[in-house]
Amino acid sequence: MKLNTTRFETDGHVAAVYLDRPHRHNAWTGRMHTEFRWIMAELESDDTIRAVVVTGTPPAFSVGGDSEALAKHADSGSYDTGLPPEPARPGINVRPEYDDDFAWMYGYRTPIIAAVNGAAAGVGLALALFADLRFGAAPAKLTTAAPKLGLPAEYGMSWVLPRMIGVTRAADLLLSGRVVTVADTAEWGLWNDVLPDGESTLAAALDYARVLSSTVGPNAVSVTKSQLYHDLHRHSAGGSVADSKRLLGEAMATSEYREGVSALREKRAPRF
Repeated sequence: MKLNTTRFETDGHVAAVYLDRPHRHNAWTGRMHTEFRWIMAELESDDTIRAVVVTGTPPAFSVGGDSEALAKHADSGSYDTGLPPEPARPGINVRPEYDDDFAWMYGYRTPIIAAVNGAAAGVGLALALFADLRFGAAPAKLTTAAPKLGLPAEYGMSWVLPRMIGVTRAADLLLSGRVVTVADTAEWGLWNDVLPDGESTLAAALDYARVLSSTVGPNAVSVTKSQLYHDLHRHSAGGSVADSKRLLGEAMATSEYREGVSALREKRAPRF
C-alpha cells in the first residue's frame, strides 16, 4: 500500500507507527484509518516485532476528524468511516467483542503503546485510549470534542473512559468536551508516565517498548495481554483463575518457559 498519511519504521523488535499529516495536525481521515490498519496488520504478521509504539508527527498526536470530512458528513446527514469495503483486519476474530474499529487493539498480538506527544482530540483520543499503555507530554491538550460538534461519545469512549478514570471523571470529559492537558490528568489513571514534552514522551515510550521486547518472553506478554482484556469482558473471578491455570500448563511446555527458569537459576538475563 502506498502510504500518504502515515509512516512506520522498525528497530530490532520494536516498531514505531506515525500518524503523518503534520500540516493538518494529523487530523484523521478515512485514508489515514485505512493505512493505519494496513500497517498494524503487517506488523502483527511479523513475528520479529514484539511491541508497537503509535505516535504523531509533531506538533500533534491527532486532533481528531478532519474538518473537511466532518463537513461532508454534515452535508450527507450520515456517518461514513471512509474505509474501503475490505480493509486490513489486525487483531480480529479473537473475540466478537473486539471486532470493530479500535476495539481490535485488544485482540492484537503485541502490546500497543501510545506516545501522546501533542494534542489528542476526538477519534485521536480514542485511538490513544484503546492502546495498552500510554505516555503523555504534560502540555498536550486533550478533548473528547464530540459534544461541541453536537455528537454523542464516539468510538467506544463511553465504554473505555469509565473503566480507566471512573464514571464521574468520564462523565465530565464526555458531557462537556472541555479541554484538559495531560498534566491535568496525570493522576487519573490514564498515563503510565507523564513527560515534559513531545520528544521525551516518544523516547520514553520507545524505551519501554525496548524493555518489553528484550527482557520478558514474547509469548508470555501476548498471552497475558489476552488474559487482561478477556477478563475485562466477563464477570467471573473463578473463570479467570481457571483460565490462568490452563494457560500456565500450556506455557510450562514451551522453550520460552524453560529459558526463563534456566536464566533464573543461573542468575542471568533470559535470552528470549
